[in-house]
Amino acid sequence: MSNERQALTQSRRILVKIGSALLTNDGQGLDVAAIEGWVSQMAQLRAQGHELLLVTSGSVAEGMARLGWKQRPKSVHELQAAAAVGQMGLIQTWETAFKKHSINSAQILLTHDDLSNRKRYLNARSALRTLLDLGVVPIINENDTVATDEIRFGDNDTLGALVTNLLEVDTLVLLTDQFGLFDADPRENPNANLISEGRAQDPALLAVAGDGGALGRGGMFTKVRAARLAARSGARTVILGGRTEQALIRLFAGENLGTLLLPDDEPITARKRWLAGHLQEKGVLVLDSGASQAVQLQGKSLLPVGVKEVRGRFARGELVVCVDETEQRLAKGLINYSSNEARLLAGQPSNQIERILGYVEATELIHRDNLVVIK
Repeated sequence: MSNERQALTQSRRILVKIGSALLTNDGQGLDVAAIEGWVSQMAQLRAQGHELLLVTSGSVAEGMARLGWKQRPKSVHELQAAAAVGQMGLIQTWETAFKKHSINSAQILLTHDDLSNRKRYLNARSALRTLLDLGVVPIINENDTVATDEIRFGDNDTLGALVTNLLEVDTLVLLTDQFGLFDADPRENPNANLISEGRAQDPALLAVAGDGGALGRGGMFTKVRAARLAARSGARTVILGGRTEQALIRLFAGENLGTLLLPDDEPITARKRWLAGHLQEKGVLVLDSGASQAVQLQGKSLLPVGVKEVRGRFARGELVVCVDETEQRLAKGLINYSSNEARLLAGQPSNQIERILGYVEATELIHRDNLVVIK
């Protein structure tokens, strides 16, 4: 077992994405037996101590089957209607399968706006983290019923990668109807070789990735692109054959299955670089000496009590800079409260937040997961 394969066995948080071709047995309606098989494997992984999230495609394909449509419609409104019909059966099937293992599940429907708007980003993150803390398996899908061409993710591989970034997932597993990524199309070239391992950012991988099938919007190209997105928060991605017997169990036991695509950076380094480099600074927090030390030297969250002054105008979820009393820049991060609320909370202990604001969004102004120290 290679060191990288061994590292998979230590994955704390795993996201599994399953596409339409697998879920609907290439368009024949939901494959209930296959779904129950994947859930059984996920239940075993949970019993081994892994946290699980699921990104599921299939609502449009299931809706097409229920409506008797043989070809995927091109009209956005027809796609939305098919998704609305199909989502009913899709989520019922997943819930029933998880209930057989006494596991609670929750439906989460997202659009691109939910992860590009900083406030909604934090709301989604908080809700999903709470579900995981409660032992619930989030079942995530794109909200195809309301999504339009301007806001849709385009494929659930991308959605899986963005949720991976959102929740610091260790390993993203993209289940597909192929054994993994090959150096040529195995459907056309019998001599094609499976790529066992590579770097997610390797441009050569995009060159060998092909197009998607009739049911899904994705394909190997979107899977490689998703791996590149997931790598920016330090996550590994595995492109894995979903019809391989006990594929998930064997993968996380260290068996050499599928294609493992690795990030160039460790998770903390990658996420902090993304946080530091991709957002515009909207305000400034002046910290006292105790908070300055806690944030810069001890890696702690920023609490309201350590803030002496709030400058600028910003909304919840926007990026602010933390400075000490000499104006030295210490850190930057995503703040949990607006500028007006932060001014009311500055210098106050966390147990007074509800008294001051009438509610508690979070006990810290900036959680350490959303805080990057400026060296």
